[in-house]
Amino acid sequence: MNFEQSFRLAIKSLTTSKMRALLTMLGIIIGVGAVIVILSLGNGLTGMVQQQVDKMGINMIQVNIWGRGDGVMPDPQDMYDLVEENPDVLSGVSPYVSVNAVVRHGNDKYDRTSLYGVSEIMYNSAQNCTLDGETLEKGRFISYLDVERREAVCVIGAYLEQEAFGGDALGKQLSINGRSFTVIGVLKRNADLEMLPGSRDDQIYLPYETAMEVIGSRWVNFYICTSTTGETADAAKHVIGSWLNGFFQVEDGEWSEWVVQTMAEQANQINAMMGVAMGVLVAIAAISLLVGGIGIMNIMLVSVTERTREIGVRKSLGAKRRDIRSQFVIEAGTTSAIGGLLGIALGYLLAKGIGALLGGMLSQQMGGAVFDATPTLGAIALSFGVSVGIGVLFGYLPANKAAKLNPIDALRYD
Repeated sequence: MNFEQSFRLAIKSLTTSKMRALLTMLGIIIGVGAVIVILSLGNGLTGMVQQQVDKMGINMIQVNIWGRGDGVMPDPQDMYDLVEENPDVLSGVSPYVSVNAVVRHGNDKYDRTSLYGVSEIMYNSAQNCTLDGETLEKGRFISYLDVERREAVCVIGAYLEQEAFGGDALGKQLSINGRSFTVIGVLKRNADLEMLPGSRDDQIYLPYETAMEVIGSRWVNFYICTSTTGETADAAKHVIGSWLNGFFQVEDGEWSEWVVQTMAEQANQINAMMGVAMGVLVAIAAISLLVGGIGIMNIMLVSVTERTREIGVRKSLGAKRRDIRSQFVIEAGTTSAIGGLLGIALGYLLAKGIGALLGGMLSQQMGGAVFDATPTLGAIALSFGVSVGIGVLFGYLPANKAAKLNPIDALRYD
């Protein structure tokens, strides 16, 4: 009996008892569907991280300094000097000052607006994009002279322009901690995000020198640096780290008072954590595949018992052990393959549904990055291959039992 004949017999056996066949496939369907959903969501999140890296720039370096609590901290000028001394690897630096202040326009108060003090390096005019992924739509960004003269100017988000100024904010005034600021630029609204208080569209950029006056502090704990290219980011990180070690006089083995991270390192860390989480979830989903395989083996053992006389007749007519074995192995493989296809269809629908539900929320948290939970061809092929493999593996024991039946005893079986 060739493969085609065995396959037709397998289909006939499955269609004879549709409910039993469906229940047999259920574990495979659930397991494959769960794997498809997990891999699709994981790939979607990985894609969002990569979009953020591409948007912000692979040459961005974040420097977080918390010091020793004794008030000894490098000031912004120290960091500017470091950039000037290393033009081969460093191209710029922007202090990043988080401001806790009261924003008002007329009688309206905006207490959820985020305020940041930055330098002109925060904005890349060639790409019309800030280092944290925002796009300038109207006016201009903060300039070197704004920082140097500590000008009372600001760049605001689309939400604040709409709510406070009715969509026309350029040149208008707003109050930050009682001080009047002129709006010189407006950021573009983040696509596919609802403009809400506290969202990414509800923020303000100030010159960092002005921001430090507002909060009454000269300490800067966070800097965003840029390397000359993506390839020099690691070298730039080493230069910054060595300088900070010297500033704080950190000896080998001592705890550092700073952390320097490149964008590539942050992306790798996020992807590694997601990879571990996905691995655990896939392992859990694999339990369903194991249960499905046991179900196939159980139903095939029952099928062998029910068809003992048929096996005896075939053997008496000259069928060899390998013919009987291949027939039942193909039947088990066909059962799991159909279950795998149904699981892939279920997983695809669930992945798209969950992606649609979570896409907006994740996009808002990731700065407008698109969340695409479409299963990849690799994930589909892997899931289908595993489902067929499980059917063949767990179907071999019943098939081998059928192949070893004595034809005389099988013919006498009632």
